[in-house]
Amino acid sequence: MQSTAKASECTQMIDLHTHSSASDGALTPTALIDRAITEGLSALALTDHDSFDGLDEAQAAADAGGLRFIRGIEIEIAFEPGEFHLLGLDFSAIQEPFHEAALALARSREDRNRAVLELFRADGVQLDYDELRERVGLGMIGRPHIAELLVSKRVVKSKQEAFDKYLAKGRSHYLRKACMELKDAIDMVHGSGGLAFIAHPMSLFVSWTKMRTLFGAWKEFGIDGIEAWHPTARLVECERLDRMAREFGYRISAGSDFHGANRPDRSLGHTTGNRPIGDEFLACLDRSLSAPAP
Repeated sequence: MQSTAKASECTQMIDLHTHSSASDGALTPTALIDRAITEGLSALALTDHDSFDGLDEAQAAADAGGLRFIRGIEIEIAFEPGEFHLLGLDFSAIQEPFHEAALALARSREDRNRAVLELFRADGVQLDYDELRERVGLGMIGRPHIAELLVSKRVVKSKQEAFDKYLAKGRSHYLRKACMELKDAIDMVHGSGGLAFIAHPMSLFVSWTKMRTLFGAWKEFGIDGIEAWHPTARLVECERLDRMAREFGYRISAGSDFHGANRPDRSLGHTTGNRPIGDEFLACLDRSLSAPAP
């Protein structure tokens, strides 16, 4: 597997980190798959937040369209100071305890959303949960949806302002939902035949010295790989994460973290610097490999 996401060396595009309306994406699972096929992707992983709900629908659409589909999930892990997300990829058989744990996390997210609206109401900003649910539809409500509601109510001028002023971690109206402990999440991923990847490590907000320490600790925990390539990181950061991951013997993943219109700055099949994600990254799912190629 190559150490960079170079468009000139790609045979086909893939994407190992996407979201549908089963969590906080704008497209239904079927529409997401159709979009991937239209844009020429050969493989796609659906990794909705704390949810397996879209996998069967997406699998059916992918099978019909000849797209390789990778069953996945994104789980929030208890961590300070930043946000820690774990990707589970390429499940063979998702076990019932994992389904139950995901449902518990989803319920916690709903409880958190209602509590956030209560904080705004205490400040005199009337935000109605039923209106929010109607706007979102059947999908999972997340902070981006609350930000959109704040824009519609003219409390803020943009979604970014909503996060900067109220909803981002450490801001006045941020409330943490329940999170899994890392070891429990890894065990559930492995117990369902999947591989465990650290998603977008730069969101941890730690120094490079601390990052190196974490890379060593994660190896002991049983982490399989690192999502070294993500659009929220700069190219130089992705390259450094890639080198460090190889040094520790991790599998190396790349994703767009695509959400559709809910996050229009992210393009399906592309990662940092709008670079296409080549199918060489599928090697990170190869069970015959114990470490990335040098």
